[in-house]
Amino acid sequence: MMKKLYAFVVLYLSFLGGVFAQTLQSPAEFLGYPLGSQYTYHYRVADYVKYVAQASKNVKLQSYGTTNEGRPLMVAVVGSEENLARLEEVRQHNLYLAGLSNGPATLSNAPAIVWLSYNVHGNEPSSSEAAMQTLYDLVNPANTRTRPWLKNTVVVIDPCLNPDGRDRYVNFYNQVRGAQPDPNASSREHIEPWPGGRVNHYYFDLNRDWAWQTQKEVQGRAGLYNQWLPQVHVDFHEQSYNNPYYFAPAAEPFHKDITPWQREFQTTIGKNNAKYFDQNGWLYFTKEVFDLLYPSYGDTYPLYNGSIGMTYEQGGGPGGGLAIITRSGDTLTLADRIAHHHSNGLSTVEAVSNNTQKVLDEFKKYFDNGRTNPPGTYKTYIIKNENADKLALLAQLLDRNLIKYGYGVNRTVNGYNYFNGKTESYTVSPNDMVINAYQPKAVLLNVLLEPKTFIADSNTYDITAWSLPYAYGLKAYALTESVKPATTSLNVASNNTTNTQNGRAYAYVANWQSVQDVKFLAALLQKGIKVRYSSGAFEAGSKKFNAGSLILTRASNHITNFDQVVNDLAASLGRKLTPLTTGFADKGADLGSSAVGFIAKPRVMLVSGEGVSANDMGEVWHYFEQQIGYPVSVVRYQDLSRIKLSDYDVAIFPDGRYSNFPLERLQTWISEGGKLIAMGGAVGQFADKKGFALKSKDDDKDGKPNKKTPDLKAYDGRDRDAIRYNVPGAIYKVYLDNTHPLGYGYPSYYYTLKLGDDIYDYLDNSGVNVGVLKKDSYVSGFVGQKAKEKLSSGLLFGVQSMGRGSLVYLTDDPLFRSFWENGKLLFGNAVFMSN
Repeated sequence: MMKKLYAFVVLYLSFLGGVFAQTLQSPAEFLGYPLGSQYTYHYRVADYVKYVAQASKNVKLQSYGTTNEGRPLMVAVVGSEENLARLEEVRQHNLYLAGLSNGPATLSNAPAIVWLSYNVHGNEPSSSEAAMQTLYDLVNPANTRTRPWLKNTVVVIDPCLNPDGRDRYVNFYNQVRGAQPDPNASSREHIEPWPGGRVNHYYFDLNRDWAWQTQKEVQGRAGLYNQWLPQVHVDFHEQSYNNPYYFAPAAEPFHKDITPWQREFQTTIGKNNAKYFDQNGWLYFTKEVFDLLYPSYGDTYPLYNGSIGMTYEQGGGPGGGLAIITRSGDTLTLADRIAHHHSNGLSTVEAVSNNTQKVLDEFKKYFDNGRTNPPGTYKTYIIKNENADKLALLAQLLDRNLIKYGYGVNRTVNGYNYFNGKTESYTVSPNDMVINAYQPKAVLLNVLLEPKTFIADSNTYDITAWSLPYAYGLKAYALTESVKPATTSLNVASNNTTNTQNGRAYAYVANWQSVQDVKFLAALLQKGIKVRYSSGAFEAGSKKFNAGSLILTRASNHITNFDQVVNDLAASLGRKLTPLTTGFADKGADLGSSAVGFIAKPRVMLVSGEGVSANDMGEVWHYFEQQIGYPVSVVRYQDLSRIKLSDYDVAIFPDGRYSNFPLERLQTWISEGGKLIAMGGAVGQFADKKGFALKSKDDDKDGKPNKKTPDLKAYDGRDRDAIRYNVPGAIYKVYLDNTHPLGYGYPSYYYTLKLGDDIYDYLDNSGVNVGVLKKDSYVSGFVGQKAKEKLSSGLLFGVQSMGRGSLVYLTDDPLFRSFWENGKLLFGNAVFMSN
C-alpha cells in the first residue's frame, strides 16, 4: 500500500512539475508588459533570469561578482538536462581540448559552448531585453525548434555586462519620456546627458578592457570566460539608428593570426543570420566598419583565445528611445531592435548546433597549433627585471589571461631589443621573466607582445599599437629561438628593511620608480606623515637613491610610534625602506639641504561634466580612488565660476572640448600658487594665449597659408585621403628630462601612445620642455604620412612656471584606458612632485 502511495505522490509531483514547466512565464508575462513597450531596469532583468533558473531544469545560474554600484553580475548556463548534469565535466573537457586541463580526455557527445554577451555599453539597451526573450525561447518546453539545439550546445547567456551604465541610461529615459514615445530625433528623450550610459561607474568603456581587465566587471567576467573558453562568442551592440543591422563576417583589417577557419565560420554563421533577416525583409550589412585588430574587444579577445568572436550591431543606441524616425523616413522601434537581436541570437546557436563536431575539432586544432607551432616570428620573450613593481604587474596581467611564464635560463641569448630596435646578445639574469611561445595561449601571447603589429589595412577602428613592454616600460628581448624558463617562481628577497638599532632611525628612504610608490606616498600623506623628496640622485648608508626618492625624517614628524607607523605602512604596500642613522649624504645633497623638497598634501580638484571626455575623466577618477587611494573632489565644469578655487591646490582638466574656458580666472589662481594639469585637448586651451608660453606648432616653415591649388580627388577616396592625417594609436619614444620632477623615476626616455597629431613648439625660458619628440621617435603602429611629418619634433610634456604656481602640459594621455601602466608614475609626478 505504501509503495503504491509513494508511486502516486512521485507521479503527481512529476505531473505538477510538467505543468509548471509547460507554463513557464515569458518575459512579458513575468514583467507585466510586452518587451519593447518600455525599458526594463536591470534588477528586473536579473529577477527574470533568476526566475527562469529556478523554474527550468535546463538552466543553471552562476554569479561572477558585483559592479561598483553593487548590482549583480551573472550568467545563465543553458543546456539539456543531460549536459547540465555533467556540466563540470563538459567545462573540464573543453579546457582539455585547449590544453589547459588534464581531463576528461574524452567525453561522448560533447557539446560546443556558445557564449552570448549583452549590453556591454549601457546605452545600447535593446540587447538585454532580447537576452530575456532568447533565454525563454531556448528553455521553453513548448519550443520544438530550439530543444534539439541544447543536445549539441551549452549556451552561456550574460544578460547585461554593464548594469551600472544600463541603469544610468534607463533611469534617464524613463524619467523624460512622455505618455507616448516621441519619434522626433530632436526631442529630449533621444539626447541623453553627460556622461551617458555607455560607460561603467568610472566611465570606462568595458568593451575595450577584455585583455587588460582593469575594471571590476571585466575582471569577474573575463575570469569566468577563461574558465570555459567557448567555441563561439557574440557581443551584442547598437550603432547609429540610421544604420541597418550589422553582423559578421567582419571588415578588414583582420589580424594575421586569425585563422582561415575563424574567418570561414564567421561567414557560415553570417549566412544563417541572413537567412532569417531575408525572410523578414530586414536590412543588414556585413564586411564593413568593424575590423578585427585591437585585442581587447568582445570579438577580438575571444578570437585570440580560439573562439569565433563576433560583434552584432543593431541600429538604435542612445538616440533610439522607444521609437525614432530614421533618415529614410521609417520609424524604428525598440520592439524592432529586440526582434533583430533575438533572431540572431537563436540563429547563431542553431548554426553551431548544426556544426558541433567540426567546431570542436577546429577548436582543438587551434590550441594544438599554439603548443606545437606558435604564430609569429618570435618564439621566446625575455623581460628584464629592472623594476620589480612593473614586472609584478605584468605577471598579474599574464596570470589573468592564463599565459604561462617563468624566470631565468642562466645563458646568453640573441634577440630583438624593443627599446633600440636592434638584434643583440643579452645575458639573462635569474630573475628575468621568460615567456615561451609554445603554449596553449600562444596566439594571444603573440598579439600582446609582438613588437610591431602587422596592419593589412590602415583604415582601422581603434589603436594600432599596444605591445606590453612599451606599455609597462620594461626592457625586453624577442627571440626567434625557443627558450624555456628555468623555474616558474621568482626569487624575491624580503621587500622591507627596518632599522634594528632601538627601532629608531634618523630617516627612512624609499626609491621612486612606479605607481606603487605613488600609492605609498598617498598613504603617508593620508596618515599625516610629512614627506620630503630628493631633487637629485644621492648616496647614503652605502646605498644609491634616485631623484624623487621619498625621505621620511624624524624631524617634523612628531607623531607617536613614528617608526612603527612608517614601517607597517611600507610593509602593507610592499615598499622597501632604507633606514638612515644620519642626515649626512655620502654623495649628493644632505637630507637637510634646500635641494631636498617638501611634498605638501595637495587638495585635488578633477573637472567633469559637459565638454569633458567622460573616458579620460574616468581614468583620472579611477586612478585616485581605486589605484592610489587618494581623495579627489569631482566638480562640474559648468560650476567653475562659483567654485572657490583657493580651496584647491591642484586642478586637473582632462581631455575635452571646452567652451567659454575661464583663462583669466585660472591664470590668477595659478599665479597665486595653484597647479593646473591640462591633459589632451585641454592643453590646446592655453596655446597661443596671452600670458601662456605654449605655442602651436606651425607646419609651414614661413608661417603663411598654403595657397597652392589642391589636387582634385575622387569623392569615394575621401576616407583614404583623410588617413594621411590620422594617428589611431601609435607608439612613440619620448626623450625625457628625468632631472625635472615630472620625469622622476624614469630613464631618459618614455614610450607614449599617441592618439592624434597634437604637438607644440618648445617652451621658452618660462617653462621646461620635459618630454619631446625627435625625428627618430616613431616606434610602432599606423601614422598617416602628414601626421608623421608633423610629429618629427616638438613638445609633448612640459611645465610652465607662472607666479607662485605652475601649469603642467600633458599632451598625450599617460593613463590611457588604465592599461598604459608606465604612464601612471608620470601622472603621479604631475600631481605630487612637479611644482
